[in-house]
Amino acid sequence: MSDQADNEQADSPPPEISGAELRERLEAGDDVQLVDVRADHEWEAGRIAGASHIELNEIAARAEELDRDKAVVLYCRGGTRSEMARDALRDAGFDAHKLTGGIVDWADEGAPLEPQDGYIAESGRAAAELQARQRSG
Repeated sequence: MSDQADNEQADSPPPEISGAELRERLEAGDDVQLVDVRADHEWEAGRIAGASHIELNEIAARAEELDRDKAVVLYCRGGTRSEMARDALRDAGFDAHKLTGGIVDWADEGAPLEPQDGYIAESGRAAAELQARQRSG
């Protein structure tokens, strides 16, 4: 690779995918591995249909569960945890991308969550429990 190509690659933005692009790929039947890296309580509250759940702190130990021949799209609440997971998987040789804006932007764009009454939980456990109580009361 030339020095110019190296510089262009270093200057290019990290691999991200927008919610609109992800929806298009999923609707077109593209074989994308969608991975939610949030905590259990966040996953249980609401998630993107078709996603698998591997918490951020388990990514390295469970990477062998992912297919290296397929693109991996990771998401969290807003993008920080999925960025860390994406970087770790890319370093391990995966074609990994993060969902721009996370599940918050996904839902703000009107995209569905599952289960049908799913919602985006707060990332902190105490805040999530309060939020769940408020929703049920």
